[in-house]
Amino acid sequence: MTVVERIKESAKRRGYNLKTTALKAGLSENAIYSWKRYAPSSDKLKAVADVLGVTVDYLLSDTKNQSVSKPKQVDLDDDEVIMTFEGRPIPPEDIELMRRLLRGSRDGK
Repeated sequence: MTVVERIKESAKRRGYNLKTTALKAGLSENAIYSWKRYAPSSDKLKAVADVLGVTVDYLLSDTKNQSVSKPKQVDLDDDEVIMTFEGRPIPPEDIELMRRLLRGSRDGK
């Protein structure tokens, strides 16, 4: 199985196609298709692996075993962690809003 085939299979399990996967990884929409002819750089392959929740080793291997990375868990009250959404940092005021919503209060009380 090629890298592109493995990405396609992993993307399908998540309900994505290759175009969506590429865009979520911050790549051009046809980037993964080009990997049929050219080997991807390690940073681009890592970005795709992160989107799909698998390891780079899994995408590069010939094994049938899927090596899924552990989901990351972060406490919203941990100010030492930079939280991101779609590759961009979440502003502090939005994190505070998320805290209030999760605690059941929209007015900050």
